[in-house]
Amino acid sequence: MGINWYIALPFGITMKKGVKYLYIIAILLVAIVSLTACKTPYTPPPITAVSNYLVVEGLIDITDSTYINLSRTVSINNPSTVKPELKATVTIENNLGGSYPLTELGNGVYAAAPLNLSASNQYHLRIKISNGEQYASDFVPTSVSPPIDSISWKATASTLNIYANTHDPNNATRYYRWDFTEEWEFHSNYDSYEISNGLQIINRLPSQQIYFCYTGDVSNNITLGNSAGLSSDVISQQLINTIPSTAEKIGMEYSILVKQYALTKDAYDYWNLLKTNTEQLGSIFDAQPSSTIGNIHSLSNPAEVVIGYISAGTIATQRIFIHKSQLPNWQTAPFYPLCETDSLDCCPPCLRCGIGTTCQFVNYLCTGSPGAPAFQGPLTQLIPIDPITPVGTLAAAPECVDCTLRGHTTVPPYWK
Repeated sequence: MGINWYIALPFGITMKKGVKYLYIIAILLVAIVSLTACKTPYTPPPITAVSNYLVVEGLIDITDSTYINLSRTVSINNPSTVKPELKATVTIENNLGGSYPLTELGNGVYAAAPLNLSASNQYHLRIKISNGEQYASDFVPTSVSPPIDSISWKATASTLNIYANTHDPNNATRYYRWDFTEEWEFHSNYDSYEISNGLQIINRLPSQQIYFCYTGDVSNNITLGNSAGLSSDVISQQLINTIPSTAEKIGMEYSILVKQYALTKDAYDYWNLLKTNTEQLGSIFDAQPSSTIGNIHSLSNPAEVVIGYISAGTIATQRIFIHKSQLPNWQTAPFYPLCETDSLDCCPPCLRCGIGTTCQFVNYLCTGSPGAPAFQGPLTQLIPIDPITPVGTLAAAPECVDCTLRGHTTVPPYWK
């Protein structure tokens, strides 16, 4: 028995137009059903490909010390991010047969003291790893970097931006790369004026201060610039680093050492491709990953993948300092949001005691059934800060008092 469908068309709509509207409605219904239909989640298979490629990083510096880093790539699910290549033999060679060995410093770093190499020669690296396999980079000409004209900075509403400016009057460089090291002064949450010698609390000497410290970091982005399309070889206001206004590193005094490298066109293309593959991939509309190999090859297995590009030349450097007094009245985010003080009344060096515990004077331990802790944080020995009574002193957790847990108290030799 057939089913009769009756469709009432709105007044004024003919059958021909009605069919058109019904067709549109049908398409919408199909789209809705498709969107609301059950979906089976897709779990991609784990990456099982072997990832143990040799990575070679560094520059053959013709006027200063040369440092070469050798390491191996690791899979993305490996908890270790660094796998140094140890016990290798690394040598610089020139196109005239000269040879200059590097010394292993440890952790995959190989170095040579200043060699004062000729800028008119070409150079490459020869590497022999512990299993006997050998590698070599292509011979490359030297690229002498012009001086850095200046390092400038600008404070915006929410960031501190740092720029590099340079030029080559001979119009011979054209292709540039920059990286940097940075260091800053910071302080702990509390300044400790006392210290325990194990038996009693005594005044802390200036040489024992743990309030002011220094720490640092290195750049982790690839910064490139070129003047290939300009009539003059000039780079102006090249952005080197951006620091949020809330960062602790600009809360007191900050210093950055900018390093500038001159590149050949081939080296620039390598670094540009590496930058694209590592920093600019985020959607299907971005450039897709490309093979990033470089100029280093296995001498026994030409098909083996080796990552890195070895250049030869010089490095131009310039350092600047920025004090908080030069910046807007920014409020840097506190590193110690949960710090609170407690008192050490019965025994100065005892462990943190909670409600329901007793501090034993003999061995400085908390005994009994602990209740709520005196303040937040892991159970740890307190550091005295300042006396509050004849028999007691104010104290806090080490992470709130001891800045050496995150830095060092030695003032860098170049610090202003």
